[in-house]
Amino acid sequence: MIVKNVEKKENNTALFTVESDAAEFEAAVNGAYLKNKSSINIPGFRKGKAPRAIVESMYGREVFYQDAMDELAPKAFEQGLTEAELRIVGQPSISNVEVTEDRTVRYTFSVTTYPEVTLGQYKGLKAPKDVTVAGDEEVEEELEKARKQNARKVSVEDRPAQLGDTANIDFDGYLNDERFDGGKAEGYDLELGSNSFVPGFEDQVVGMQIGEEKDLDITFPETYVENLAGKAVVFKVKLNSLTVPELPELDDEFAGDQGFDTLDEYKADLRQKLQERYNEQAETAFRSLIMKQAADNMSCDVPDAMIHEKAEEIIRNYAANFGMTDRNVELEQLVRMMGIDSETMNQSILPSAEMQVRTELLLEAVAKAENIELTEEETDEYLKRIAESVNASPEEVKEYFGLETIRNEYKKEKATNVIIDSAEVGEMPVKTEETQETAE
Repeated sequence: MIVKNVEKKENNTALFTVESDAAEFEAAVNGAYLKNKSSINIPGFRKGKAPRAIVESMYGREVFYQDAMDELAPKAFEQGLTEAELRIVGQPSISNVEVTEDRTVRYTFSVTTYPEVTLGQYKGLKAPKDVTVAGDEEVEEELEKARKQNARKVSVEDRPAQLGDTANIDFDGYLNDERFDGGKAEGYDLELGSNSFVPGFEDQVVGMQIGEEKDLDITFPETYVENLAGKAVVFKVKLNSLTVPELPELDDEFAGDQGFDTLDEYKADLRQKLQERYNEQAETAFRSLIMKQAADNMSCDVPDAMIHEKAEEIIRNYAANFGMTDRNVELEQLVRMMGIDSETMNQSILPSAEMQVRTELLLEAVAKAENIELTEEETDEYLKRIAESVNASPEEVKEYFGLETIRNEYKKEKATNVIIDSAEVGEMPVKTEETQETAE
């Protein structure tokens, strides 16, 4: 195979042509014949026994061309990509394919190339770091959460259900007088007012008496699971019992249950943990502002293919939190199942995906500019650190991710440290049209 006419276009696209000679094409055509001959039925021959020349005489010389071209295309693409030294993103496409009179096959591939990055300022950046001070009010809120978590359930028998009660119920859901999957449970504890059930359900339980049975008319939201979205259903509900939380007294005895000698010691510990949390939040926000500045300061035309690949990754990772891990599910179907509308996609997911891609491109460029390289010892230490964080062995992590991916991740971590370690706490620069043009 011969690679010809590598042509870089605008918008991170490129075309290249690969020619396969007559001998390669003939071998592919014969391979296609051998692969398909068992299903070919020609009068005068047993099924699958007709010679290739006879088949071609009946159906045309080109009968096996398409299969042969399909067989050669991946090899042609890989060779073209290697010789042209192109780094691509997204899926390639064949813009043209032709067979010449001398049976040479000429493929023209269209690809989206990895974008070029021109770094702007990435060292010595400034951003505010606003650290919240843990005050008495925040400590009291934490105490209240702890009291609720340690609350004792007290039965209620002399009144109907109210918001704030925990109602123990049996329920059975019907769509068009037929039970639907996932709509039945017995002895279920539901906190009324928690909004953990479909809208309208908890409100209709309020007012029921213990032992009462009631039909609840419910319409599922349009964004619910596909088979129930927007459907009107009936839930047959029985209220078995009611309980209310009884909070413990806020005293030294309660503090003792939490592992402290006195309530003051418990409060001091809560204040310290709160402050540590606020410090971490401030540091995270600071790092985010600095990284965004560095990404905004670089010039890079990010291909749509990279943004959409990252958006799909975000969606699939989000879906995996709900047990939807089947990679064979089409993205469009997954988007419908997750109730992701166009507004969420355009205003949240795609901008987030673009920022993640820009950050990755930034870090790769910084690693190159700073000549960041890794020793074998550094890689091993990083591998151990990652393995410990996911409770696996270094060998398992290496096998799962691949050594090259692991090394690239560590380089990006080091590049991040270059940016953050040189950053300062202060006022962020005000961007003007002039500074924007300079950055670009």
